[in-house]
Amino acid sequence: MIRGLESILLSSEKASRLAKFYKEKVGLIATGEFEMGEKGEEVYMYEWKGRSTLSIMDHSKVKGKNKSPQRFIFNLEVDEIKKEVARLKRNKVKVVKDTYHIEGYGWVATFADVDGNYFQLVQVKAS
Repeated sequence: MIRGLESILLSSEKASRLAKFYKEKVGLIATGEFEMGEKGEEVYMYEWKGRSTLSIMDHSKVKGKNKSPQRFIFNLEVDEIKKEVARLKRNKVKVVKDTYHIEGYGWVATFADVDGNYFQLVQVKAS
């Protein structure tokens, strides 16, 4: 039986640069940083209590920017989407699609990180 989503692994040519983006521009708080493998690949972890984990890690086969960012998008849930979207815009995070409403779901805004990956802020519950 599958119990749920345990983690998302986001691979990069330069994990430290991507992790710095998510820390400084998006505001994620790192909960772990370590090296793994024979070549000392860097891994940066972001965990939410009782929820899934986002891990950003070096990968030798990942080069350059994501050429198909629409293929995989992860959502970060927020309490106040207007406030958080404004903060990301002030931090000069690239906006792919500004805030819009999905009936029966909530509010969504799509952004791109420094590797060209898409992520979304979502507000799915009333504040």
